[in-house]
Amino acid sequence: MADEQELDLVEISPNADPPVCKIIDYKKFVYEQKKREKALKAKSTQVVVKEIRFGPQTDEHDYEFKRKNAEKFLKEGSKLKAFVFFKGRSIIYKDQGQILLLRLAQDLEEHGKVESMPVLEGKRMIMFIAPKKKK
Repeated sequence: MADEQELDLVEISPNADPPVCKIIDYKKFVYEQKKREKALKAKSTQVVVKEIRFGPQTDEHDYEFKRKNAEKFLKEGSKLKAFVFFKGRSIIYKDQGQILLLRLAQDLEEHGKVESMPVLEGKRMIMFIAPKKKK
């Protein structure tokens, strides 16, 4: 039948019982399939991760400035990666870094929720905060 109409026999669903086939132009079928995949990809939302970097002995004014930026990022709907970077011998102030990140989490409690608590990875102590869903 496909040869008579000068079209192709295309297997649509090979897993079905019996397999589903259609008589259509194969190139047109592939084109429409790619178009559908592209539309699905465009609809999917991508998660943006913004970073904020602190030192273990970050001053009060610097902290407030960075907190305001973090608040803005969470309001935009971006995830936040806050980390304390320890240089050289400052690694002895691990507790100060953890206190700083926990304080940030507490200050941003109304805008986002903590995804992962502060964890030390090499010379960085990292914490992730995700934005709260809008109602």
